[in-house]
Amino acid sequence: MRVLVSGASIAGPVLAYWLSRYGFEVTIVERAAALRKTGGHAVDLFRPAMEISARMGVLPQIEALATGTTRLIISREGHQRPIRVDLGKIYQASSDRHVEIMRDDLSEIYYEAARDDVEYLFGDSITSISPDGEVGFEHGAARRFDAVVGADGLHSNVRRLIFGDEKQFTRFLGAYLAVASVPKTISLEREMICHVGIGRGTALYTAQHLDDARLVFLFRSSELSYNHRDTLQQKDIVRRTFTGMDSRVDRWLGQLDEAPTFYFDSITQLQLDTWSRGRVSLVGDAGYCPGPAVGGSTSLAVVGAYVLAGELARAHGEPSRAFAAYEQQMREPVRRSRAFARGAAKTIVPGSRTAVWALTRGAQLVSLLPASITRAAAKLNTRGVRLHDSIPVPDYAGLP
Repeated sequence: MRVLVSGASIAGPVLAYWLSRYGFEVTIVERAAALRKTGGHAVDLFRPAMEISARMGVLPQIEALATGTTRLIISREGHQRPIRVDLGKIYQASSDRHVEIMRDDLSEIYYEAARDDVEYLFGDSITSISPDGEVGFEHGAARRFDAVVGADGLHSNVRRLIFGDEKQFTRFLGAYLAVASVPKTISLEREMICHVGIGRGTALYTAQHLDDARLVFLFRSSELSYNHRDTLQQKDIVRRTFTGMDSRVDRWLGQLDEAPTFYFDSITQLQLDTWSRGRVSLVGDAGYCPGPAVGGSTSLAVVGAYVLAGELARAHGEPSRAFAAYEQQMREPVRRSRAFARGAAKTIVPGSRTAVWALTRGAQLVSLLPASITRAAAKLNTRGVRLHDSIPVPDYAGLP
């Protein structure tokens, strides 16, 4: 069976690894000319994604490139004394098995895991998908596939071709996210520095193996009208929002003009009820993004890719049966991730002085309490901080 996957970030390579292991012929098409190095932010892998990565044999590489951030220094806007937080205890409360890693590093690790068994078409994209499986490409000749999977992110091209304009499926969560690459010299390894105010927050961090640092901005807003391709306009939005928050933040803003990479997007949730139609299915953010930076979307994408591959193998490549089983397996984790993300978006970008106090003091309290107490309390709530640890991982070990 020949499967075409659109997107070579996280879900695409994980899906390709498992499909090739089950004997499928896999092609990945990626619009970028090479594996993307976008300078993206750090992402979290929770227990289910860690287990799947271990089964892929790549967990040692992932752990070797963990950010290693262990300390969090939070300054509340208008307050002089910062709050110090032990991040290790925060992670222990949320997961029994957790790694924070840069998105680019994770993408490259998954890519390397299956690159010798998968055909990659870089610098091309899908222009059409017919019901009989014929796929048109922007540059290459048309080809026929038995199944097509969109793993091409929140603004999925495959989803647009099959389901229509994304606006009918999205829910704006009331905030925006920006990430910039800045000189490593302004940061400290193993330490994240945060400034939090009403409706806005920013953080700076790096990792030992990086040659730069990441500057992250989160802020509340009504929906903005801006050019998605105009980076200068987006940087100006960030400057207007954060100027005057703190003298250190003002210095950070001064780095934006020289930032080699810059990402800006709304925190938006996809709310598709089904992710498959005919020979086509969606995986990861393309199908069920709970919201960038707020909903554990990376771990959800890894689990979704693993489940989709397993169900295709279990159904002997019959798309309709496999896609139905895949959606059945993922429906509840996706529903719960969406609900969690809607609450998290309000929490991490506090909307009042009381909410700022609760966020910072809550983190400090978890840091000060014995890890055994916070971990035991967290385990009682699998719909809260333990949500992403509680996603089941099916066993497909008996498949060929």
